[in-house]
Order: sequence, then C-alpha cells, then structure tokens
Amino acid sequence: MSRVEYWQEILELYQRAAAIPGGLARTPKEISTEYVRGFLKKSHESGISLIAFSGMRIIGEIHAYKPVPKVFSHVLSELTVVVDPDFRGKGIGKALFEAFLEELRSKRPDILRVELIARESNSKAIALYESLGFSREGKLEKRIDAGKGVFEADIPMAWINPGFKSSKKA
Repeated sequence: MSRVEYWQEILELYQRAAAIPGGLARTPKEISTEYVRGFLKKSHESGISLIAFSGMRIIGEIHAYKPVPKVFSHVLSELTVVVDPDFRGKGIGKALFEAFLEELRSKRPDILRVELIARESNSKAIALYESLGFSREGKLEKRIDAGKGVFEADIPMAWINPGFKSSKKA
C-alpha cells in the first residue's frame, strides 16, 4: 500500500517517466510536489494507491480516487499508472494493475466503476487495459495537443467491479 511519506520518491519516478514523450499527459515541469502530494492524499482518503519496489527503489505506482460529487461515490477516476523507464516491458505495469483490481474486487465493494483515459496512439497500453477487462467507451477527438499543430484523440475506458455491493437498501 502506498503511503504519503513516499511522495519524494514518487515525485522523482513521475519526473523520469514524464521525460519520455507519449506516455504521461504531463511534462516533467508539470510534475510538482503539489501534484504528487495531492493525488497521494486523495488516493489515501477515497481511493487506492499501490507502489512497486525493486529492493528499496520505487519502480512503479498506480492510483485512482473518487471524484468529488456524491453522485460519483461508486467511481474511482483519474487512474494513473507509472513505471520507471528502466523497468518498462518487464510486466511491472500489468502486475500493478492486477493487484489494484484485485484490491477492488476483494476489499472495495463500494466501488462499481474505475475510469481511465488513454492516448489513442498508445495502442500497447490500450491493449493491456482491454486484456485486464477495461472497455472502450468512446473517443475524445483532438483532445491531446501533441505539439506542432498535431492533435490526437483520448480513449475513455472503464472497468466494472464484479465485487460491487450497493449499500442502498431496497
């Protein structure tokens, strides 16, 4: 389980990952202390954050949290997964996702839906998400400014928790 005290190491992980074009929808300059501490706090309060280690080094992180309006209290959104560039292609991201989804299935019956948005050109990530049970829910045309007058679509995706149990009485 992630803890807020790891924020510095997670900040450095996100900055390394953001330096590689086409992955995170943030530049290294946008990965700030406030950004990292903010998503860790929100994930701790209403969602989930998990960390992958290699020895004492943080090599991956995944998180999502509930949006603010109460009508979305059954949803985790802003899902983000980051793997250290030195460890990509070794199954770390998939392992983080599997642990994340298992945590939801077994320990979070209050969560029905998990949302993420993937860059259309990131076909490898989209294939991974689909293999984990996420479904495409449309296409947000020309949402990402790829620079130099080029825009690409974002693909909204969702996973439905089979372990969901409504807290409302019939």
